Amino acid sequence: MVLTNGCGGITHAPGAPVLIADHINLTGATPLVGPRFVDLTEVYDPALRTLAREVDPTLDEGVYCQFHGPAYETPAEVRMARAIGGTLVGMSTALEAVAAREAGLRVLGISLVTNAAAGIAAQPLAHAEVVEAGVAAQPRLRSLLGGLLERL
Repeated sequence: MVLTNGCGGITHAPGAPVLIADHINLTGATPLVGPRFVDLTEVYDPALRTLAREVDPTLDEGVYCQFHGPAYETPAEVRMARAIGGTLVGMSTALEAVAAREAGLRVLGISLVTNAAAGIAAQPLAHAEVVEAGVAAQPRLRSLLGGLLERL
């Protein structure tokens, strides 16, 4: 399964696609019901990340922090995420990755940094900026995802 998202960058610049190496679930939720004990040691498959870097060797890796949403994170939340090892923040993906692993799927996560996380840049967050970054990244993402499909 290939999971994609638009996210805020703590240490990654807007416009960059970033491979998710791990995540921190800050939602207080889980997609699992009942006694499900899923090993998430390598929730984002290392071999799939290597394959993605064969397509685009410039890809960096990061740790994605999922917040509940739908509001953007506060600067204090972003500082907390950085303090616990997060490099990306957003409102999706971690729960989907857990559900996919529970179903036995291999997972590749790719975040597109659409904006600097709250408090990183001087200007306030604007949803139009997020949409604009997504549109601008289409050629690179199309090439990356197309190259991955050719190799899978």
